[in-house]
Amino acid sequence: MEIERLAVLGAGQMGAGIAQVAACSGYPVVMIDIEQDYLDRGLSSIERSLSKLVSKGRMSEEEAKSAISLVSTSVSRDSASEADLVIEAIPEVLELKASAFSDLDEICKETAILATNTSSISIDEIAASTRRPGRVIGMHFMNPVPIMKLIEIIN
Repeated sequence: MEIERLAVLGAGQMGAGIAQVAACSGYPVVMIDIEQDYLDRGLSSIERSLSKLVSKGRMSEEEAKSAISLVSTSVSRDSASEADLVIEAIPEVLELKASAFSDLDEICKETAILATNTSSISIDEIAASTRRPGRVIGMHFMNPVPIMKLIEIIN
């Protein structure tokens, strides 16, 4: 399976960082959160981070503009419907994650991989809230995501 489109659920520090890394890698990514204000802050965080990378000579202004153009935002989880990979980065509360994964299970195409960025909750418990536990994985990104080039994958 080829990954062409991504969705990130959560626009906080981790979600925004994941969206930035995806966009810098050339992937269109929709960042989804429950309030537009959270999305605006997440997008501003990405813009500041890209600006720092440009000022340090780690990327060109053109590369930064290209990356930010690949990030869209939405307050609707339905925006994840066409994503091949959805990465959840919401608070570490099992009930919130289980509810999100149950929703994503209904919204996303059957071939989509659903990933959680959890560092403390059982992947099996989260996967149990879906009809596709075999397509639920852990993708634990290290913080700060744009700087740390390490991801723990749990299958």
